[in-house]
Amino acid sequence: MNTTKHNLNQPLISVIIPAYNAEEFIAKTLESVLSQTYQNIEVLVVDDGSLDTTAAIVKSFAQKDRRISLLQQSNAGVAAARNLAIEKSKGEYIAPIDADDIWYPQNLEKQVKCLSSSAYSVGVVYSWSVDINEQDLLTGGFYNSTIEGEVYTALVYKYFIGNASSSLIRRICFEKVGGYNCQLKAENAQGCEDWELHLRIAQHYQFKVVPEYLVGYRQIASSMSCNYAAMAKSQSLIMADVRQQHPEIPSNIYRWSSSNFYIYLAVKSNRSGNHRSTLSWLAQAFKEDLFMALLRHNLYLLSIESLFKIIVSPPTKSGLELKQTSESNQGTTLATIEARTKVHKMLPSQVYERMRFNNLANLKFKSTQH
Repeated sequence: MNTTKHNLNQPLISVIIPAYNAEEFIAKTLESVLSQTYQNIEVLVVDDGSLDTTAAIVKSFAQKDRRISLLQQSNAGVAAARNLAIEKSKGEYIAPIDADDIWYPQNLEKQVKCLSSSAYSVGVVYSWSVDINEQDLLTGGFYNSTIEGEVYTALVYKYFIGNASSSLIRRICFEKVGGYNCQLKAENAQGCEDWELHLRIAQHYQFKVVPEYLVGYRQIASSMSCNYAAMAKSQSLIMADVRQQHPEIPSNIYRWSSSNFYIYLAVKSNRSGNHRSTLSWLAQAFKEDLFMALLRHNLYLLSIESLFKIIVSPPTKSGLELKQTSESNQGTTLATIEARTKVHKMLPSQVYERMRFNNLANLKFKSTQH
């Protein structure tokens, strides 16, 4: 039931959307935002120097809905685009979403209910998300962490939020810690801007979760997130800063963090058909955290598949295999994913990871809590 559509006494949410050459999906993203059951929003789209029809599409939406504003800048990267939107926004809460992702109808309503009913020590609320393909169909991937409260050390270990489009953030967090880090682009290290921001926020505020799949995280071979070397550099630079700020955090946590991220890059490389890159990232993951890597049954399958495809077929960077994989998963439903999560929780790697998270929750660091 839509409980907020006509209630403008609800807190204003500023939805911020960085968009670069986003003509293929920006309309779907805007439709999902405008279809939220929570309606007291403003939508700021920043055209980051697009060379396609992104701006024209956004203008057509803005002509029909006054809540939408189009901002334009020369290409400066996702961090600068988000910072511009935040600077021009008015909302009590900031809701980032990427220009190819989607929200399911109740995402904002459930997030704002959670955040507005929480103490001011809670700065961020995040939802669960599912991977989707170009046709908005589920591909089987999911992000469903239940980590809450003091999350800094857990966040060093793993970006459990999953993606840029899953969180609702109090404006006061940005006033406290600043905006997104533009320096990463300057160092050719884009890809982990959201992780870096959330780490800074987690030093001062607590996090809460809405344990429902409310975000569609689009997986496409041509996206910025396919620049794996830049993403690896991004993670490395972020962790170097964290290590400098918090030398009391044990060094093995940084190795575990790198291993987790290399596995993430291996999976993405495999989906895009770059199997040599897949094996390279897997090798680095094993090197950083051998025991956990040995527990992950899917890594054996990924290694065998990549080796087989290197032997029997030439390498491809076309993204065709990602499309084929997406098409083969068109029968995936939310019920299927929910069933898989129950099995997933019982896997040895997941049991061991929960033990790690429990230990991290008890680990003290030099907090600067608000």
